[in-house]
Amino acid sequence: MTPPVDEAVPVPPVRTIQRLSWRDGRFESGVRTVPEEVPVALSYNRTSHAVMMATPQDLRDFALGFSLSEALVEAADEIEEIEIVPLRADPDAPVRGLELRLWVAEPVMRRLDGRRRHVAGPTGCGLCGLESLEAALRPPRPVPRGRTHRPEAVMAAMASLRPAQALNHATRAVHAAGFWTEADGLLAVREDVGRHNALDKLHGALAVSGCDAASGILVMTSRISVELVQKASIMGVTTLAAVSAPTALALRIAEEAGITLVAVAREDGFELCSGAWRIRDA
Repeated sequence: MTPPVDEAVPVPPVRTIQRLSWRDGRFESGVRTVPEEVPVALSYNRTSHAVMMATPQDLRDFALGFSLSEALVEAADEIEEIEIVPLRADPDAPVRGLELRLWVAEPVMRRLDGRRRHVAGPTGCGLCGLESLEAALRPPRPVPRGRTHRPEAVMAAMASLRPAQALNHATRAVHAAGFWTEADGLLAVREDVGRHNALDKLHGALAVSGCDAASGILVMTSRISVELVQKASIMGVTTLAAVSAPTALALRIAEEAGITLVAVAREDGFELCSGAWRIRDA
């Protein structure tokens, strides 16, 4: 399966490398596809806000989802325009990074200036570089009651994710976030080297489609960390299922928000860590 390419992004999401493997007592040459990872800067009205290491794919979804999940904007329509700008040392040089230029109205910019933070976010850490512990441990947004799900629905949601991971099928090196409903199955999936980036991309995709995040199940390929629960609460997600376990802090934040955490969701079953009332046999 070939990962999709965003024609607006001048950096492909993957590249092929030569590799030497050692198996069954002998060396063998061959090739491997690896995910690309580039610095992605986010700016608002040309004011720098954050730099994240990310996979250069679905970047408009990422820009919108990041803005919403970090509460930099209150609704998708507060963003007037998103530009993807390649950064080069000179016009003929290779792309060194990408800038996502977001344009917002002046009242929105004034509000954003009041709570700016600078992030230097390495892969896998959505809280690095925060200026204050208060920002890192901000109270979660309570989620709506949402709907209940049968255990079989949770299993179906998790099973739907793996076949849809085009980038991971090619590289075996990226995370995925997907949204599944009993009525429509897997509605959207987004991938990235960073689990929090994948979720931000999914958030942006759902915001554009107008999908109600309380209507289904958020499924992820990573452990359940606190920043994922915080982002899920802002999305309005009521049930989050993942292949690994939550941290203790993530569990406390989920309980505070009212989110159902389905952990260690594998082919043989899962564990309910919070909000168990949403998962029922009947």
